[in-house]
Amino acid sequence: MNIELLGLEARHPAALPSAPAALRGLNLRLTAGEQVAIIGPSGAGKTTLLQVLACAQPPTQGTLQLAGVNPWTLSARALRRTRGQLFLAPQVPPLPPRQRVVTSVLAGRLPSMGLWSSLRSLFYPTDIPAAYEALVHFDLGDKLFDRVDRLSGGERQRVGLARALLAPASLWLIDEPLSALDPMRARMAMSALVNLAAERQVTLVATLHQVDMALAHFPRTIGLRDGQLVFDLPSEQVSPERLAHLYDQFEHELRGEVLPVALHDAAPVGPAPVVMHCR
Repeated sequence: MNIELLGLEARHPAALPSAPAALRGLNLRLTAGEQVAIIGPSGAGKTTLLQVLACAQPPTQGTLQLAGVNPWTLSARALRRTRGQLFLAPQVPPLPPRQRVVTSVLAGRLPSMGLWSSLRSLFYPTDIPAAYEALVHFDLGDKLFDRVDRLSGGERQRVGLARALLAPASLWLIDEPLSALDPMRARMAMSALVNLAAERQVTLVATLHQVDMALAHFPRTIGLRDGQLVFDLPSEQVSPERLAHLYDQFEHELRGEVLPVALHDAAPVGPAPVVMHCR
């Protein structure tokens, strides 16, 4: 799917009126079948950009065109059809906890299914082999009939990614897909997404905190900061100097570190959190 953004501005739905726009004056063109990584420090506008591309929120200024059409000029019915061609995987996938993994993965097909077929699939999964094959790409074939609430955080994240392989979408929008994964499974997940998107000629746009993963797996990398485009380059041309400029004062994010919380900013002491280990 071809994508074009012209002078696009967008605000976070929960932002105060006095807050600056999350995206400002953004101009981008992506051709069908491209695989593009979006990097930048926290607050750069990466997630808001994916929300706009998914037609989950309209721009406040400028225009968005998907396959040559401004989706916000369409009728409600046509807009729903357009959204059915888009797949958005949030960082924390909205998986019903009591649902079986096979049902959660097959839910990726819901945009192409009628009402009765959708309801039936909740109780009688219709294509178990397809769900299994999608899970195998993310090393989860043995979890096919497990309940979602028995999975680790990393496993749930990979189930959310497996949904994309069954979605009738020509655009995959993936938000921070590696946040709960160990390095080995992160590399596996990235390779699966990029290779399958290329094989199927699906346009892939992914936001990533792991800069090394973005540069290693994606042919094109876009740098955002404060809602504005800093660079848009082939990944091999993204130099350490450009990264240092993009992450100025956020060097810990570039290094993959987490800053300690200052004592005066710490939350009140309460019950100890439950540690979730990625399997």
